[in-house]
Amino acid sequence: MKARRLAAATAASLVTLAITASGASAWAPASSATVHPGIQTYTQGAQCTANFVYTDGANTYLGQAAHCSSTGGSTETNGCSAQSLPDGTAVDIGTGHNATMVYNSWNAMKRVGETNPDTCQYNDLALLRLDPADVANTNPSIPFWGGPTGVNTAGTSAGDTVLSYGNSSLRLGVTTLSPKQGKSLGDDAGGWTHTVYTVTPGIPGDSGSAFMDSTGKALGVLSTVAIAPLAGSNGVGDVAKEVAWMQAHGGPGANIVNGTEPFTGSLLGL
Repeated sequence: MKARRLAAATAASLVTLAITASGASAWAPASSATVHPGIQTYTQGAQCTANFVYTDGANTYLGQAAHCSSTGGSTETNGCSAQSLPDGTAVDIGTGHNATMVYNSWNAMKRVGETNPDTCQYNDLALLRLDPADVANTNPSIPFWGGPTGVNTAGTSAGDTVLSYGNSSLRLGVTTLSPKQGKSLGDDAGGWTHTVYTVTPGIPGDSGSAFMDSTGKALGVLSTVAIAPLAGSNGVGDVAKEVAWMQAHGGPGANIVNGTEPFTGSLLGL
């Protein structure tokens, strides 16, 4: 399958994961939180969309795609050879306090000498450690949809409903275009990626945004736009595999946090 990384818009063994319960008192209200899934992140000018909130108990993190800090071209999608800005890079999340990219799967795979071709191609996750000043203003809920309600570790079958929320500035603030619903075309690469087709498809600046399944479980991270098998389809990296790989290879022991807002379910019975 030919794929192209969703170039960031600039200013011109499957493991069942524990998921952190989110007590209402632990997070800012969803209605007023300034940090949450779906906000824009800027890594030296490259724009992406945050996916989930993660915690290891000591720190709180916001997720983005590893390729959001790429220093190469949009067709360089293999994280075992493509280059990225280093761990420790400051990322602007729009609050006045930079987050710090403390984990990047592309950097980690090169560091440990990963050779599995599926892992190299589709392991596309970075964690941004939040400044303490931002943690109190964070909520883990996905805008519009609510959730996540857990982590999907079973993958998808052709025809399964998928849900996402992209917030690229290319939409010019038209928020009605941000929620996306569609169908999976099935899994690929040993379950490392899910090919999905949504209305509308992900566009530059949506890179890294969260995908959930029809029950609100965290499914993946938007990574690529595909030329085949269906033009305009997107590649979604499997977040359960990405987190399990991270934890097994020296990354933060962080897990995805449940949303405080109830999952609304898919629209139109799709």
